[in-house]
Amino acid sequence: MFVNSSYRGRMSLFAAFVAAASLGVVGCSAPQDESPPAPGQSASDTRPIPQRMAPPGVIDRMAAGATITPENTIDLTHSGVAVWGTAQPEIIDTATFDPQIQAGQNWDGVVRDVEDMLPSDEGKPAPQVGTRNDLPVGGLSEAARVAPDADFPGLGLGDSGGWQPPDCTLAVGPDHIVTTVNMAIAFFAKDGTLEFSAPLNDTGSPGFFEPVGAQGFTFDPKCFYDHYSDRFVVIAPEVYDSQGTAWMDIAVSDDSNPNGLWYKYRTNCTIQIGSDTFWLDYPGLGFDQDGIYITGNLFGLNNSGWGGVLFRIFDKAPLLNGDPASFADLRDGNAGSVQVAQVFGNNPAPFFVSVENNSQLRVQAITNPLTSPTLQTTLVTVPYFDYIPGDPPNVGGTVWTFDSRIMNVQWRDGNLYAAHHIGVSGRNVARWYHLQTNNWPNSGSVTYVEGGNIDEGSGRHTYFPAIYSNQYGSVALVCAYSRSNTTPEIHATGRTPLDPAGTMATPTVLKTSPNGADGRWGDYFDIATDPTNDTTFWVMGEYQDSSGWKTWITSFSVFTCQGDLNADGAIDLADLSILLAHYGQSGTHYDDGDFNGDGTVDLSDLSELLAVYGTNCP
Repeated sequence: MFVNSSYRGRMSLFAAFVAAASLGVVGCSAPQDESPPAPGQSASDTRPIPQRMAPPGVIDRMAAGATITPENTIDLTHSGVAVWGTAQPEIIDTATFDPQIQAGQNWDGVVRDVEDMLPSDEGKPAPQVGTRNDLPVGGLSEAARVAPDADFPGLGLGDSGGWQPPDCTLAVGPDHIVTTVNMAIAFFAKDGTLEFSAPLNDTGSPGFFEPVGAQGFTFDPKCFYDHYSDRFVVIAPEVYDSQGTAWMDIAVSDDSNPNGLWYKYRTNCTIQIGSDTFWLDYPGLGFDQDGIYITGNLFGLNNSGWGGVLFRIFDKAPLLNGDPASFADLRDGNAGSVQVAQVFGNNPAPFFVSVENNSQLRVQAITNPLTSPTLQTTLVTVPYFDYIPGDPPNVGGTVWTFDSRIMNVQWRDGNLYAAHHIGVSGRNVARWYHLQTNNWPNSGSVTYVEGGNIDEGSGRHTYFPAIYSNQYGSVALVCAYSRSNTTPEIHATGRTPLDPAGTMATPTVLKTSPNGADGRWGDYFDIATDPTNDTTFWVMGEYQDSSGWKTWITSFSVFTCQGDLNADGAIDLADLSILLAHYGQSGTHYDDGDFNGDGTVDLSDLSELLAVYGTNCP
């Protein structure tokens, strides 16, 4: 089992619980609220009254700053036993925030490290050594696959209030991009127009999570767009060592436009194991048709111990309506730094991936997650790797990358993708995996299909990878890049189903930092597909200028050959329709049909497509 060996703490936030044991399962409820029946009981049972129409304000939650006691912690002493909880909603209209844009790119104050606010993360086990093997691992081809389209700056150090690192994530809807960093959130139109920004904590006017009780320290925020329900979802943990409290804040938009109503919850995340309490660090976030899933490492609040990993399951249905949240918690004392799959397709269960040792991944699933959640675990052998050798250099010094934990996970139609960085010849190198779940955990087993290293050559480092696939089976990956004599860069690469196993294309530079960097970097990049076509990839990464860290947002296609606009391997009526829909328009991109890059889809582009019409990509 592999757990962060050199990583410094992170945390999470959660709203009020009162634990009561019954038949081995503990029922929890918010203060002043009757415990609802467990999921699966009849509708005639007493349940909390929905608060959808309540005005903004505090609704039945533990007072901000209240001290958590053993009586209202979440008791996960018994690993693998489910504990149920509820939380009341706040209905928040972001259109009432004044001003709408609270961001400010320039920062001349003190730069504060999130790490300085965190409790101790001592006690975690050391990385484990696996068995060497000769499983094939691929590399880079000479082909070019990435065709960048839109790109624009995201939030920066000044927008965050002077916090580092950014910990950037993005969620892509039909018309908007939602992004989060430490400690801010922003909504962009897809042309890069900033429409909304606010602090995530209580320093805003108001802060995004302030109306549900969030205090001065939120961290490690994450977000995604749920293509099943057409909603944005945002989380942010909180932890307060002096109070002995930890929380997980979660917000769900009421539709596909992030501007307007959000259903927000503050859920308790102070975990009790025996006589000790723990907080949640480095959250994973994913979803499927039925649930939203959060994971995180458990570190001691009143001790220096290690508690393993928390798995939190939210029933999605109440969250979509602004009803009281229903969720269950499980703990695995033998896992560490678990990431959650974002799901596309009809999955048999939610999936989770972590590093077991340097030749095995720990793949997990939760069966019956909304009724009687049970954690299932299997180990999958992957090509052997070395752990990272240290921090990569650039002209400004070195940037801190921490350990070889999994960075992100996606599941699509039986295919599970994951990525992290490893050590290769004394360098940090991004590594990706493609597994098949084969109907596991219901039957069969998880198998290794292919994987590869984003190794750009001697002296070159790649790290913080994020990976995703689209509906045509093309795969894209974004990562950081640096070497001793250059400034840091953001690189992207990809592959199509036609490429040799384990290979990715020669990476494309998306953004070059004007300045060098030294110290905290990352701690993760992000990637998603555009829900309008489930083909275009959007990525977000970090760069550096004279004022500190910045983030950059780019969309691109992973193309197979000239004319294949939807990247399905064939040049046919679908591609012609895309081109004709954009014919005569200015400012279009490659995947709109602007093959020659002159800014307009015109007769020359149409001629190029017709010349190869009816063929398949080689």
